[in-house]
Amino acid sequence: MKTFNKSIPVVLLALFAGTAMAQSTTYSLGQLTDIALKNNHVLAIKQLQIEERQAKIKEDEIKRLPMVNVNGSYQYNFNLAEITIPAGTIGVIPLSATNQVPLPNVDKTFTVGKNNMYNAGVTAYQPLSQQAKIKTGVEASKLEVNLTEKEKQKITLQIKHGIEQLYFGILINQKQLAEAQAKLELAKAKLEDVTNALEAGKTIGVNRAGLLASIADEEQNMLKLSYQIQNYKSDLAKLTGINDDNFEVESQVSVLPELPAYATLAGEVSSNPDLQMAQLTKNKAELGIKAAKLSDRPDVGLVAGYVFQSGNPISPMNNPFVGLNLKWNLQDLYTNKQVVKQRSFQLKQAQENILNTQQQLTYDLEKAYRKTVQSKSLIGVAEKALNYRREELKLQEDKQAVGMNLKTDLLTTKALIAKAEADVYAAQLAYILSVSEVKQLIGQ
Repeated sequence: MKTFNKSIPVVLLALFAGTAMAQSTTYSLGQLTDIALKNNHVLAIKQLQIEERQAKIKEDEIKRLPMVNVNGSYQYNFNLAEITIPAGTIGVIPLSATNQVPLPNVDKTFTVGKNNMYNAGVTAYQPLSQQAKIKTGVEASKLEVNLTEKEKQKITLQIKHGIEQLYFGILINQKQLAEAQAKLELAKAKLEDVTNALEAGKTIGVNRAGLLASIADEEQNMLKLSYQIQNYKSDLAKLTGINDDNFEVESQVSVLPELPAYATLAGEVSSNPDLQMAQLTKNKAELGIKAAKLSDRPDVGLVAGYVFQSGNPISPMNNPFVGLNLKWNLQDLYTNKQVVKQRSFQLKQAQENILNTQQQLTYDLEKAYRKTVQSKSLIGVAEKALNYRREELKLQEDKQAVGMNLKTDLLTTKALIAKAEADVYAAQLAYILSVSEVKQLIGQ
């Protein structure tokens, strides 16, 4: 027991001395939140995904414009085609009754084409019947951007709430640590009184052993709280991206936020990211059905172009052209029916998801609101207890001034005040966290 009692203060002294010797930075809740949002890699990924999907929108919009293809070719012909016109094919010129000249007078052979052939051209295709489908694709890409933005908003709210939980957890543990310190001082004072009484023969050793056990318990509790604070700071450093977890947090409690009426909060549930994502998923399924139906249409477009060629005397050297192009896969008329069925089931799933999300959100909001109201009522009770303890402390101080009580009586009251202050502090922070949870549910 003696070794245990001696080792714990040494560890506590090392913990506190190490903290005091190091140069620590103090952060407020707002500063930690801003740092976390700036350094979070998941948020950075979501932002890049948003920019990626925005580029996809521009890509889809370009598909509305004409597709222009430029082509060219060169060909060397080792063998050229020949056309032979037999003699007399064109006719006969009767010079006299006995002298007739055939045209041509002998077989004529002509070489067609050239060894070097060149071909260059440009073709433009303007889709006509697919404009509605392209527009639907653009709308679907915009929905993807909105979905990713809502995912980013949800992660942002989760990060803020996580920062608040760790931040207030540190503050609560620090108050509890102060309470444990007051109890430790009280136990040591009682031990001193019992030791003096034991030496005077007024008590037995059992009381001293019990006080030593109480001191060890309080020292152990202080160690646990110190370790818990270190763990909270380590988690906070990881979440914010701070390289060193040797920092302090501002201990001042801000003004307690107001809690709106439940009816007001219920009317703002539509801002919840989960509900908005469920609605966007439904809209995406509807666009999928629309796009599948538009796929039944044939692909009709306007074609225009210009071709230049050299080496083929049969074709014109310069040839501008314009026309219509039709492509229609009749099999799509049957496969698209199944695609529509698939996306109709997706739409029903999205509708069910909306109902489930609304139901779960209503339950969570009622639970969080009830918890917030309870936390607020606990603040009043804890403050009342603290006021009574302060009045008791004043009486004990007056008694000590005239020598009517012991030092342990005053320390007992101070320990009770430390506990009451910790309870008030914990109740206030629990209320702030509950209000934050309510705001998170309504997307704030």
